[in-house]
Amino acid sequence: MFVLQDNYRSHRPKEKPRLDSNNNENSVPKDFENIDNSNFGARSQAQRPTPGDPRDGQGEKGQSAPIAGKGSNEVVQYGHAPAPRGLDRTPLPPRPRRPHPPATPTPTSGPQLRHAQSPKCEISGKEVISSLSRARTSECRQQIAEVYCRHKARQLMPERVTRYCPLEGKANVNIQWGDDSTEGTPASPVRIAFVLVVHGRAARQVQRLFKAIYHSAHFYYIHVDKRSNYLHRQMVALASQYPNVRVTPWRMATIWGGASLLTMYLRSMKDLLAMRDWSWDFFINLSAADYPIRTNDQLVSFLSRHRGMNFIKSHGRDNARFIRKQGLDRLFYECDTHMWRLGDRKIPEGVSVDGGSDWFLLSRTFVDYVVNSQDDLVTSMKRFYAYTLLPAESFFHTVLGNSPHCEQTVDNNLRITNWNRKLGCKCQYKHIVDWCGCSPNDFKPPDFPRFQQAARPTFFARKFEAVVNQEVINQLDAFLFSNMSPSTPGLAAYWENVFDEPDGVQALSDTQLTHYHAFARMGLAHATSSSPGGEPDACRYFPMGHPASVHLYFLSDQFQGYLVRHRATNLATNKLETLETWVTPKRVFKLADPPSSFTRLEFAEIGSDWDGKERIFRNFGNLLGPMDEPVAMQKWGKGTNVTVTVVWIDPTNVIAATYDILIDGNAEFTHYRPPLNLPLRPGVWTVRTLHHWSHVAEMRFLVTPQAYSKQQPLRQEDALRLHSGPAKNSYMEQSFHGLNPILKIPVHLRQVEAAERNARLTGLELEQWVDSLVAEMWSAVDICAVGPSACGALQSCGKASWSSLSPDPKSQLGPVKANGYIR
Repeated sequence: MFVLQDNYRSHRPKEKPRLDSNNNENSVPKDFENIDNSNFGARSQAQRPTPGDPRDGQGEKGQSAPIAGKGSNEVVQYGHAPAPRGLDRTPLPPRPRRPHPPATPTPTSGPQLRHAQSPKCEISGKEVISSLSRARTSECRQQIAEVYCRHKARQLMPERVTRYCPLEGKANVNIQWGDDSTEGTPASPVRIAFVLVVHGRAARQVQRLFKAIYHSAHFYYIHVDKRSNYLHRQMVALASQYPNVRVTPWRMATIWGGASLLTMYLRSMKDLLAMRDWSWDFFINLSAADYPIRTNDQLVSFLSRHRGMNFIKSHGRDNARFIRKQGLDRLFYECDTHMWRLGDRKIPEGVSVDGGSDWFLLSRTFVDYVVNSQDDLVTSMKRFYAYTLLPAESFFHTVLGNSPHCEQTVDNNLRITNWNRKLGCKCQYKHIVDWCGCSPNDFKPPDFPRFQQAARPTFFARKFEAVVNQEVINQLDAFLFSNMSPSTPGLAAYWENVFDEPDGVQALSDTQLTHYHAFARMGLAHATSSSPGGEPDACRYFPMGHPASVHLYFLSDQFQGYLVRHRATNLATNKLETLETWVTPKRVFKLADPPSSFTRLEFAEIGSDWDGKERIFRNFGNLLGPMDEPVAMQKWGKGTNVTVTVVWIDPTNVIAATYDILIDGNAEFTHYRPPLNLPLRPGVWTVRTLHHWSHVAEMRFLVTPQAYSKQQPLRQEDALRLHSGPAKNSYMEQSFHGLNPILKIPVHLRQVEAAERNARLTGLELEQWVDSLVAEMWSAVDICAVGPSACGALQSCGKASWSSLSPDPKSQLGPVKANGYIR
């Protein structure tokens, strides 16, 4: 059995976490090499690395593994190539990833070197060798080698940089609230260029933010991540409504901590300076997770009193510690949508490196200097930060602090950030960055007083996520713009798109596609059952094609299920109709009856995409397939230290895993992913919690058979591979068969035979099996008609309060009013 606590235990020693109070947005308290990467791995079984995990290709204890065929101290020969052009270089587009890296990178494994006559370079550092072994494309491996060789030849980094600030040490103008806290109309108000950097699918939250900060006197430049096509379509539609809103004509795939983020900012700044019809005074960057906590008028009044100042938050006083913690003394390179750590480097002499939050408010004068100056400071820092982790958290700070503009520095970025480092520093980005970082938590209603009690000038707060908590945003709206009427449609509701037809069905996993089709069929059955008397076929339908769209639906910050828009042929009219179905998950957690004397367990859930920071499953509704790796989460009340046992049972009553959890008296949550062999057997699984082998609670979850493979109907050979369970019916190396009599879990031959028959199903029979299983865990609540319908029992989706097509005044945009606002 395995023992774990709220912060799961590893079989490797883990560096003691350091809880910092620094103000940089994504502080890095731990070295990637020393961090515990077990990620729920069991002590008795080696863990399978997840796709994209930086540990792929690494040995034990986080040490970089040698390239296949090479020892860790051997060298790989590469040639030199011209240095990358740093931040001015247009980044290479991401390439399709290969499932496995080649065995041994060699000079001929990728494109030929551009300079065939250049000297060879010996690559002997374990970090760069590890990066070469994990990079997925030959182009990326070649670039890594080129960067390393140039760095080794001292041709990459500036060794000394000119400082132009006339002051010694840090310059900082201390600005307090004072009279600036009062709202007034300045004689010559400043105009602001808001740069919105957004990704994902939370279009309504972005629109709500835009609505809160919009004024016709300001300018709005929106960059949408290259991978977020749905959101890009929504933002293009938004920009078409207002003359002072534009979407960048180019898009980048930026990553957390990547050099691409700084490149994106500099390119946006260059665009804004070139727009002769946009006369702005200040640059503000915002994300979809930001929200104002003061009015636009208050912000303009404040900035009009402090023209030319730059509001940027520094980390604090211990610069040497900041450099180590932030990895500024390490060489990084971004390719294959990953930041690779390649070794050590020296900080250039002559300048004082600074850094902190990557959310700032800069004057146009300084932005122009950063973009257009050709002096040694700006050009050298662009070179240096092209190979830097989290460059946006340091580049602007360092350039400003050493520039002729240093005396216009205010150590305040005018924001409140919700830091909880105990929860936020979980190495959650290690799959894209060879480092460990932190992320702020989302604000919730109990945090609201912090917005009103800020001692220093603040105008924005972060982070907010409507899928986590929308009520706090409603509270802010009421505080800033007066209360909405309680009868306002959709006031407590939130919808977020997870699929849109223009994305193409290839954007969906086979598990998602299977579920969405099953949900649509559930809706059609619901329509038939609710049909009134009269024409027998008026509410009978035949499903047609793939779903048109899918939304998550929340009410009062509780997940209510999925809304699937789909097409079907009405059997009475033989016409195609568009419908929207609402399905909701059934309650699957049940305490023992009669209740156990052990009362600390409050709730349990099985799912995937566990977010340890917000303590939710990001796979809402927990749509699981045979190739998914489920996580068990338990929520505990306070009490004495105790040990409980968790038992996983598959649909044929095979005990797949069992382990112990040591629950600290103050523990709130535990979570663990048993290293089960895949594929999981489809059907309804049971997870039991026991105390002294007495039943405490039971949690059921569904592993749904896949009706599709690579978005195509499942063939029988794929069905047998996916639906027969693990090899030899063994989920782990050890067998728990001996526990069946103790736990009174009989294994019935009839269940096993049925599972074997079902594993061969395809086509209509497979659909029927899927539907029967999904119906055990989900209910069709309602169905509505998007357009005209022959079924009189269906209401219009526009009038159904739950529908994604129903009114949502919170986020809906309208014409500009006489006062310049749209709300």
